[in-house]
Parts: sequence; C-alpha cells; structure tokens
Amino acid sequence: MTPLSKSPPAATKARRRRKAAEPAGLFLDNPNLYVNRELSLLLFQRRVLEEALDEANPLLERVKFLGILGSNLDEFFMVRVAGLNQQIEAGIQEPGPDGMTPRQQLDAIRTEFGKLLIEAHDCRRRLFDDLQRQGIRILDYRDLANGQRQYADAYFCETVYPVLTPLAVDISRPFPHISNLSLNLSILIRDPQGHEQFARLKVPDTLPPLVPVQSSTKRNGRPLCYVWIEQVVQANLQQLFPGMEVIESHLFHVTRDADLAIQELEGGDLLETVEEGVRKRRFGDVVRLKVDARMPPHVLKILQLNLEIEDSDIFRVDGPLALSRLRHFVQLDRPDLKDPTFIPGLPEKWNEDDDIFAQIRRGDILLHHPFDSFAPVVDYLRAAARDPQVLAIKMTLYRVGRNSPVVEALLEALENGKQVAVLVELKARFDEESNIEWARALEREGVHVVYGLPGLKIHAKVALVVRREGDVMRRYVHLSTGNYNAVTAHLYTDVGLFTCNDAVGADATDLFNFLTGYSAKADYQKLLVAPINLRQQFEALIEREIKHARAGLPARLIFKTNALGDPRIIRLLYQASQAGVQCDLIVRGICCLRPGMPGISDRIRVFSIVGRFLEHSRIFYFHNNGNEEIYLGSSDIMPRNINRRVEILFPIERPSLKRYLRDVVLDAYLADSVKSRQMLPDGTYVRAPKPDGEQPVNSQLLLLKSRCSKTSI
Repeated sequence: MTPLSKSPPAATKARRRRKAAEPAGLFLDNPNLYVNRELSLLLFQRRVLEEALDEANPLLERVKFLGILGSNLDEFFMVRVAGLNQQIEAGIQEPGPDGMTPRQQLDAIRTEFGKLLIEAHDCRRRLFDDLQRQGIRILDYRDLANGQRQYADAYFCETVYPVLTPLAVDISRPFPHISNLSLNLSILIRDPQGHEQFARLKVPDTLPPLVPVQSSTKRNGRPLCYVWIEQVVQANLQQLFPGMEVIESHLFHVTRDADLAIQELEGGDLLETVEEGVRKRRFGDVVRLKVDARMPPHVLKILQLNLEIEDSDIFRVDGPLALSRLRHFVQLDRPDLKDPTFIPGLPEKWNEDDDIFAQIRRGDILLHHPFDSFAPVVDYLRAAARDPQVLAIKMTLYRVGRNSPVVEALLEALENGKQVAVLVELKARFDEESNIEWARALEREGVHVVYGLPGLKIHAKVALVVRREGDVMRRYVHLSTGNYNAVTAHLYTDVGLFTCNDAVGADATDLFNFLTGYSAKADYQKLLVAPINLRQQFEALIEREIKHARAGLPARLIFKTNALGDPRIIRLLYQASQAGVQCDLIVRGICCLRPGMPGISDRIRVFSIVGRFLEHSRIFYFHNNGNEEIYLGSSDIMPRNINRRVEILFPIERPSLKRYLRDVVLDAYLADSVKSRQMLPDGTYVRAPKPDGEQPVNSQLLLLKSRCSKTSI
C-alpha cells in the first residue's frame, strides 16, 4: 500500500487538532485510506464472476451468474461511467475522497473492465463446454448439420424475417439511431452497378436469443441444440437485400448514457418531467461500443464516426456481445442443473387462519425473506382492504414490479371505501416507466398518489394501516429493508417487521405527513429518518460504542449493508477501531473503507457474501455495553442514502427477535466459509478462511434449511 503522506505545512487549525488526536500524525481524511467507489463496484462484479466459475454451483446457475454479470456491467456503464463522462465534460477535476479525479477513474475503469471482459468470455467458453457434456449444445451456424440448418432457415423465414427492418445509409437516408443495449449488424452490400453501400440491421430483442434446432439428442422430446439468432440472421441476409451482393456483416452492441437527471422545478409536473426524462434517455450519448473481434477497420470507422465515440470506449469481443442474454438459459427444463426448489416458511407461531391484526397485537412479528414467505405482507394489505374497521392505508412504493398483488390489494381497499394514499417513487432507476403506469392506474381509481419530494428520492419501505378498535384508533405498521415486490422477495434477502407499537405508529404518521404535506418535524420517537435525523442519530450510536471502549467496557459493531461509502461514517469507524471497538462489516458491494491497517483499522473486518440470493437486508447491531440495540432499514451507508433520500432505520425491540437477528442471522454470515470473501487492506478480496476441522458454513443454505417448512435441499 502507498505510504501515508504527512499533513502539508499550511494545514488549517482544524487539521492540526485532528493531528493531535490521531496516532502518528495520520489524518483520517487521507486519500490513501479510501478505496475508489467505482473500482470497488468493479471488484464486486469480479465476485459475481467467481460464482460463475465456481464448480460447486449447479451448471445453469453458473451460466445465470455470468448473465447477471453482463447486466451489471451494462448498468455500470449506463450510470457510473456515464456520470464520470458528464463530470469531465463539465470541467470537473476535483478528486473524490480517494484522491482520484474523474479522468483518472475512467482510465482505471477501462483497464479493469478490459481484463474482466476477457476473463468473462474465458469463463463463457468453459461453461459452454460443460453444457455440451450435459447434452446442451450451443452451435455456430456454420457447424450445423444439413437438417439443423434447414430447420434454422425455416425459422428465419417464418418467424424472424417478418420483424426485421434493414436501414440503408446514403445521401438521402442518414445513419439511424441505435437504441441502447441493442444488438445490431453492420452490413456492407454491393449494388448491380458495383457501388458499395452500408446498412444497419437490428437483431430483434422481441424473440428468444437462442433458436432451437433439430437434434438426434433430445430430452423429454425437446431439442437441446441451439444456435444464436444473430447467426441465423447473418446467414440469411441475402433475403433482405434481393438483387444485391452482401459483402460482409459484423455485429456491434451499443451502451448509452442512461443516468436520468430530473430537473425538478417548483410548480412543475414531476410525472411529466420523469416521462420526458425517460424518453430522452433513449438518445443519451454512447458510452461503450462492443464489436465483433473480426470487424475490419473500415467498418469500425463508419460506426465510430457516426456514434461519436473514442477509441478507448471501443471493446473487441470474441463471442456473444451481450452476456446478459445468457440468463435465458435459466428457462431450460433441466432441474438437475439448477438450485433445488424450496417453499418459503412462515414466522414462528404464525397462524394463517387467525386474524392478522390480533397476531400483531400479541407481539412484533419478523419476516426474513426469502426464507419466510412474502404472503403475510400481501395478506396484511388484503385484510386491511376488507376489514370494516380499517379506515386508511398509507404506503410507499419504490420497485413494485408487474402484476403486483400489493397494488391489487390497494385498489380493493379503495373499492371498499378506505382512504388510500400511496407515495410512488417515479425516480426509481430503470423502473420509472413501470412506476408511471402504476401511478396513473392508481390515480384513475381515485387513490391519493404522491410522486415524491423535490430533490429527494423516496426509498423508505413502510405500510401504515389505521384501524378503529372500540374507542381507540390503533396504527399497524409494516417496515422493511426491501421493496413491496412479490417476485424479488423470493430472490433477495430482506427483513420486514409487523408492529403496532404506539410510538412507531406515531412516527409513521408523522413521516407520511412529511411526505404528502408540509412538515418541518425534526424529532421522531423511534425511527431514524433520512435526511432529517438519521445521520445524527446513527453517528451518535457509533460514538457511544467509542465512548464505551475508551472507558474499558466491551464494545462491538456489526453492520450488514449493501454499500459503505460515506466518508464521515468511515472516519468514525476508523476512530472506533482506534478506540478498541471490534467492527465486523458485512458489505455486499461497494466498500470504500480499508480494513486491517495497523493503527487505523486493525479492529475492522470486512466481508462480502455473494450467493444464490442477492444480499439486500440492512442490519445494524450496537453492543451498547450489553444493552444491545439492532436497527433494520432501507438505507445503505452512502452519502446519497443519508443526504439525498428519504430512508428509515427502525429498531427491533422484542428480545426474541433481537436474539434471532444477532445469534442466528449475523452469526451465520460471520461464520460463512463458502460464499464469504474477506477484504484486504488494498481493497481486493480473498475467500474467507475455512476453520480447521469444522464443517464449511454456507450462511444462505443454513438459513434456508432452518427457516423453510418444505425444501428439496
């Protein structure tokens, strides 16, 4: 690691005071103490690639992980690289906490991405060999037998040809718009007069990317030989240009800037603004061009000039250009090559036939998805919709998905005369169009729909039900770390809480008044709410552990989060380590903190778990000299979450639920020796060590076995 530099002679008084308080003159804002956020995110993508390489995973799950990697990298360029380009174009040269300027970050990203791309395609070739050994063959068109070729050509004529639209480029027809993430063919043709012309053809994304072809090897009557659709199109291009000679064709794939910037003006219509932003996104600048490795310079020059892209943003690929399409392999009917299925369980003492509100009154209820079913959340909303004593339902929707049973329950509540208010976050990245559709559908039915707050993204997950019980108005609340999405609840790890705690209910009411009306309330009884009091209270909880450690008392922090990049909190964690606080950080993705540095972070360990389920839950444990406190919530430890979003952290107070989270969930993650990687001071990761003489621990599998009522594992 680069040696830490000393403070410059012109240091301010504040920096001198910090120097006196810190060991060996080391400043906790020194750039060498921070990992670059973008490079840390690329390191996470490398951990995803490791899952594709891991032969302990079922084969089709490995292929799925490679497809996930492709999707992740697409989004990385659309958002993170695009954002850096915008900074450079705006003349921004200010370095981040890690000391890297936007230009330096881009240069480093291109280098690391190039390496990752090569490794990903090496992995893809090995996976295709393994698939072939399992009777699943991905063939090149040129290798098809005569019967298979006839089958593929017939499929082209009957299914593909009708949807193709070749676009010529000449004096009267300018170079066409190339849509984001589209797979295209650049085609050179020669007319009868001998003139060469250029044409572009989009490979249809409305058809499956793999074309099944007849094979003598079948399983359950289904062919298991496939060819890529783009190769079938290439082989039949002559049919699209009758009377012309097709000289050559080459594939290319475009990634555009999709970092949607919403200009929120007072009095403006946010719904229309977001809709316009989504439309403009389709025409964002090209930030990456992937081309067939065999594309000749004269064809590449045509693309480069018309797409206005630099040499450094062009990547040659030997193989399929869109790795994200590999996720289609999951649809194959080969359960022997996939993860075993499971049926989610239900919380302890949960009675599906009992009144849900009576169960919540008996004590707080914790749901741990996907090990616990998402059905109780839907049942809670449906019960509220049908219960004559329920007067109002208020909730936030961030990523709700298609065909949502949650929205259906809200509409049913409205039909039954309930007052329904929903905050739909229109700015949920890449879900804007879906959320706009839901917002309009809810408004048409008479639901009070609020779109958000100027300058803030609403990321909190809360559903409030107001119920008349005799002379009392009782408030029931569901709070969660994850979205109200029945599909992702089966794929992501998240934790939710049902409670009718009076203080939590009052806080939830105050929160909705803040979101839907005008409120400057700055004090909440139980909830930590960003951007109001979350930073102040969260930092105070860390400082309390530091105070305990300095007094010689036991002190410990365990944080489980998706990302850790907030410089102020990182500095506090460094101070905690220096004071003697043991800090265990389970960070799935971005981690800008460097653990294990002598005198700085030697009491900090950082782990990342990448496995079957996407680790999405946020759990924050504070030892507090034995009076333990645990908070769950929607917020990661990032400046955007704490400063520019509405987030909630909520306390877990029921002792049995605390014990489950601390002694079962967090212990399982910290003991993981199968899916866990440990971060080194230089920012890289190694597999967590396996304890001698002990059985390896897979935390997700452990929780799955202990929590699910039925499983084929």
